[in-house]
Amino acid sequence: MDFNQFLHSSAFAGLNRETDRVPSEIPVDLTRASALEIGRDLYTEAESRGMTLSELLECEEYDPSPAGCPLDAFERQLALAGIRLGGKSPTTVEQFYQQAPALLPEFMMREIKKGQSMRPELGRLIANSTSIASNSYTPFFVDTSDDTRFSLRPVGDGADIPQLMVTEQNHPVKVTDYGLALKASYKALRYRSTSQFRVLLWYIGFRIQTDKVALVVDTIINGDGNNNSATVINTATSGTLDYDDLISLWARFSPFEMNTIICHIDTMKTILTLAEFKDPMAGYRFQNSGDLFSPLGARLVRCDEVPADYVIGLDSRFAVEEVITQPLTIEYDKVIEQRFEEAVISESVTYAKVIREASVVMDSVWV
Repeated sequence: MDFNQFLHSSAFAGLNRETDRVPSEIPVDLTRASALEIGRDLYTEAESRGMTLSELLECEEYDPSPAGCPLDAFERQLALAGIRLGGKSPTTVEQFYQQAPALLPEFMMREIKKGQSMRPELGRLIANSTSIASNSYTPFFVDTSDDTRFSLRPVGDGADIPQLMVTEQNHPVKVTDYGLALKASYKALRYRSTSQFRVLLWYIGFRIQTDKVALVVDTIINGDGNNNSATVINTATSGTLDYDDLISLWARFSPFEMNTIICHIDTMKTILTLAEFKDPMAGYRFQNSGDLFSPLGARLVRCDEVPADYVIGLDSRFAVEEVITQPLTIEYDKVIEQRFEEAVISESVTYAKVIREASVVMDSVWV
């Protein structure tokens, strides 16, 4: 999806309406906010504690938000600096620099994360997300080859108790650094309003999240390096995908549940136009809101990095986990110094298989 398509997407429209709401008229106490000096030292402290600046400001020793306050701690800093993000006369990027340059990196990070929230599909694909302090991670290996060993059954005197064998995988998974350089110069941005600038930041977050969905898909199909690529089954007839094939895919999941289907847009069109799924109410919901119906109770997720002849069935509760060593960060020093062309937005993340049998791939073009 390019930038123009993004501007016309339903995800952008929804977040745009949300962020353009009229600010609350409830009085806000800025006493503690005014006593704080935001600068590089606070960013460094937040980084050392594994927090964002927004999270650090909410700590008891700084400016925690009281119950019912319409603004969080960072928003109170923006209000104190007179930064307006919407309305008839939003603050320009140049004015932002003049009034509160140290707040700009955190503002950018928050807006990028809002853009990430426009692709909520990622959260629906992973079973768990965890942070570690190493650049490699060894996933669990759960031996499911003989499910009778873990069957619930009466245990008589002297009988063996059912066992679930859990060990470590043979090969650790490397946590990879991913980065994006923001190449927009200060000259190109200085007269833009913050409301314009944050649309660009939303798009960056949206693209980052889209790429992470593709990483999940690659892990599902090819595995994480521990000989655990997904089982591939074929459709009944090469070159076709019909209702019976989807039923066959669904049936492969016992005792799991196929709650998600991931596929290329061309394959999604085929599924959406199958006669068995032409429910008038489903069509109405799609035309009215853009929400896709759920074939066989599974949520449809579009990912164009999936091969066009593949349909991925997934039990998202057990299939893939996300591992993070460095959360999303931005080079705050360079942003504060107005060197946008060198500012890098980065994250260290990888994905690993949990239970191999919780994902199955169907191939519709085979020999």
